[in-house]
Amino acid sequence: MYKSILKSKSTDPKQGVYFIGTTPPKQDTDIELVAGIADKLLERLSSIDYDGLIVYDIQDETSRIDKPRPFPFKYTHDARLYSKLLHDKSAKPVITYKSVSQGSTADFARWLSDAWHQYSVRDIVLVGSPSSEGEIKLSLPQAYQTLRDHKLDFHLGGVTIAERHISKGDEHLRLRAKELQGCEFFISQAVYNAQATIDLLTRYALECKSQGVKPKRVILTFSPCGSAKTLAFIEWLGISVPEATSLRILQSENPLKESLQISRNNFEQILQSCLPLDIPLGLNIESLTNRKEEIDAAILLFKLLKATLDLKLAESQL
Repeated sequence: MYKSILKSKSTDPKQGVYFIGTTPPKQDTDIELVAGIADKLLERLSSIDYDGLIVYDIQDETSRIDKPRPFPFKYTHDARLYSKLLHDKSAKPVITYKSVSQGSTADFARWLSDAWHQYSVRDIVLVGSPSSEGEIKLSLPQAYQTLRDHKLDFHLGGVTIAERHISKGDEHLRLRAKELQGCEFFISQAVYNAQATIDLLTRYALECKSQGVKPKRVILTFSPCGSAKTLAFIEWLGISVPEATSLRILQSENPLKESLQISRNNFEQILQSCLPLDIPLGLNIESLTNRKEEIDAAILLFKLLKATLDLKLAESQL
């Protein structure tokens, strides 16, 4: 049984935490091949210094938007299975996502027991329904209550969406509400709109200050974009991409390199505005596609942004 890297660092804004996000292999992948895919991923990551991995629970989000999905939806292997594989092979913590809306309270309670006892899952992020349309068997607040009733000491995190703050102006209040329901950290949707993230983090820090509490850790997600199709997928996911940013990527001779420079610039803007707020920050780098060049670019982006955060955190202590 391992201790959560986040638990040990969660209260110190002078320390960053660094994660790589990934998805389980597609469900039609032979189970014998899944371990080999995990090995290949960890081999790619052997050149970087990261704290742990994040394994997403992919859900069909077609109810959220009328546009067709740029990449067809395919079910994946159980996120708990892939999390255990990655943890056993890397000896690093793995944060496991769980989409809760499709099953009943009893289903989710069973998922929690199996996650803890069979798969050694300790760090989880619960995700609600992608939209209010369609049947929601279990709401996110009900899932949080089920988790509390279950009495297993999971380290719980939540999702934060800066884009929601643009439209509704209350994402900082959602974070505080999730904290009251047990969330100890937050992971953002992929950042392409620096100002939306700055606005959210600033509001969140001020809200915490007004209530006399310390902000929880916020792990910011970044993802490379190397093609018009990947950009369409990013926007389909609901990620806010400013028009000038889209044009810079699409008009560039090297869209992938341009997207890395944009992410680095965005991150530097966020740090300049938000490091003084004393919010513990972290990084999560993901590739939204299986294209080799975008996966390789994600590793380079990790190196760039980790070095940036490490340097800024060191400078803040001068």
